[in-house]
Amino acid sequence: MNPRVALLAALAVLTAVYAAYWFADARRRARQGNRAQPTLFEIVVGTLTNFFDTLGIGSFAPTTSIFKLRRVVPDEKIPGTLNIGHAIPVVVQAFIFISAVDVELPTLFSTIAAAILGAWLGAGVVASLPRRRIQIGMGVALLAAATFFAMTNLGLFPGGGETLGLHGPLFWIAVAVIFVLGALNTLGIGLYAPCMILVALLGMNPRAAFPIMMGACAFLMPVASIRFIRAGCYSVGPSLGLMLGGIPAVLVAGLIVKSLPLTALRWLVVAVMTYAAAAMLRSARSEKGSAERGAESSSSVTQQGAGSG
Repeated sequence: MNPRVALLAALAVLTAVYAAYWFADARRRARQGNRAQPTLFEIVVGTLTNFFDTLGIGSFAPTTSIFKLRRVVPDEKIPGTLNIGHAIPVVVQAFIFISAVDVELPTLFSTIAAAILGAWLGAGVVASLPRRRIQIGMGVALLAAATFFAMTNLGLFPGGGETLGLHGPLFWIAVAVIFVLGALNTLGIGLYAPCMILVALLGMNPRAAFPIMMGACAFLMPVASIRFIRAGCYSVGPSLGLMLGGIPAVLVAGLIVKSLPLTALRWLVVAVMTYAAAAMLRSARSEKGSAERGAESSSSVTQQGAGSG
């Protein structure tokens, strides 16, 4: 079997297993009283973010910003909801771009494997983090993403070269960086913008970024999502909305539209992400203040009890 066909077949099997596991969990949570019906707004968010995701904007940072500003999902459940809801639309992207762009197979396979390992380890950490640490992590991630977008618009990154594969030290640098990006992806920073920058810095053809980043995310997101599902660290309705809106949007963007002038949109996304990052960090600060006041109150009660004895 052709190695590229084998890769896509493995992705199809992984996706089927993941979807069965997720849908079974969603039905169980619905029976327990969790909202499983996505709203029209959540479906529209899935449509818009995945449409522009397919064109290279990325979906995690915009979705995080929207969910935070509209209070769609509790902050601590945003990373899991993003990974779970966007996973299947990203798989569709991967099928489109892995078939269309002939990245050298050792580079493609190794970067995907590194991303999967990073995501598996990262999801286990993120799913167990307290609310405030997740807020801080997502706030920093949004600021980093906004910086990447701004620098891209200002032309501060190299244009890349013509090669579709890496060899020697550059190969291992790519594998190491993608491993870290896979772990960070579970927190909501998104892998697309950093991956496109990495590919350009290493002298590869910018088109090579699409099958690498989409293939990596297509494999790592179901793997990471299973850990979020096990921990119950996601919202059912919003995640289903992202998927239902995302699949047709990916097909339209990847097979019909294919490219758009995105500079103005990136500036808008930079502004929204910066505002959302500030809101996330303010929430983390409030959480710290509430925790400190609770500790002081508890200490005061303890001292009073000791004194009355």
